[in-house]
This record gives sequence, structure tokens and C-alpha cells, in this order.
Amino acid sequence: MLHCMTSEPEQQLGVGVQDAFQRLWTPHRMAYIQGENKPTGPGAEDGCPFCSIPAKSDEDGLIVRRGEQVYAVLNLYPYNGGHLMVVPYRHVADYTDLTDAETVELAALTKQAMTALRTASGAHGFNIGMNQGTVAGAGIAAHLHQHIVPRWGGDTNFMPVVGHTRVLPQLLADTRKMLAEAWPS
Repeated sequence: MLHCMTSEPEQQLGVGVQDAFQRLWTPHRMAYIQGENKPTGPGAEDGCPFCSIPAKSDEDGLIVRRGEQVYAVLNLYPYNGGHLMVVPYRHVADYTDLTDAETVELAALTKQAMTALRTASGAHGFNIGMNQGTVAGAGIAAHLHQHIVPRWGGDTNFMPVVGHTRVLPQLLADTRKMLAEAWPS
């Protein structure tokens, strides 16, 4: 447990060789690394977070928009600020198993998400895609989800490359509220 959290950098004496670098600790990432919120199996009843999120309030589930077939939700472990996912309500693993209605609405909410992100945060570009299967990098392979990651000129600075750390400038609850307000009607 973290007993003392601070945003101030601190010098760690006696830990390795002292150098000129400050340390930016991101202990919240350890939950993802250790598999927190990951299903115990492939079924919807195996603790799939994408199946349980819709039962929560928009604020508690970080849901930005609900459609009839799919919903848009902030990634709990984002690659960048504003990282959204569009997820079908139905527990389905493969893109080819989506119904036509799910496919159409997934595309529509993706377009709306891009518009909202441009309006709310001035995103310059996007990485959009889905990892199909564990071998392709899907963290939760049993429930399809499409990532929408906003990008800005200069956002690939030294931190991710050298420090293996993302610096997120806003709390997820604040990002959810900002995007929900900017979502096109």
C-alpha cells in the first residue's frame, strides 16, 4: 500500500548509484502489470470488466457515451490522456463475429469520439485499432474493444522512450466529464 503519495520528486539515497536523474513514480501502473481487473477466463461470467462496466453509472464506469449496441469508455490504464475504447455490450471476441448493427455503431462512435477529442483537447491525430487475440497484444482478448488514442505534435517526447513512463495531465474523472460535454449530438 502507498502510505505517502506526493507529486514532488524525491531523491532516493542508497538505492543504486546516485545520478542526476529525478524519478517519476507511477505506482498506479502496477495494478495493470499485476493483472488487476483481468478476467479469470474467456466467458462473460469470468469477471470481464467490459461486461460489468455498463451496469455502473457513467461516472463510476468512466463511460463517455452509451449507444444501443456499443459504448465509449475511458481506458483505465491509458497510453495517452483521453485514451478511449469503443466496446460492444455483447461479450464477443472477434471482429468478424460482430453483427452488422454492432459494426455500424462501433464505426459511428469512433467517428464521434474523434470529434469529441478534437473539440475537447485539440488532438492533432489518432492511433485507432484493436488487438485481436492475446498473441496480438489484447489485454482482454475475450471481449473486443477498439482503442482510440489521441495524439499531439511533440507528445512522443523522452518520457515514454527513455523513462518508460507516460505523463498524463488530467485525472480520468475530469477527462470523462470534459469528453462527455464535448461529444457531438
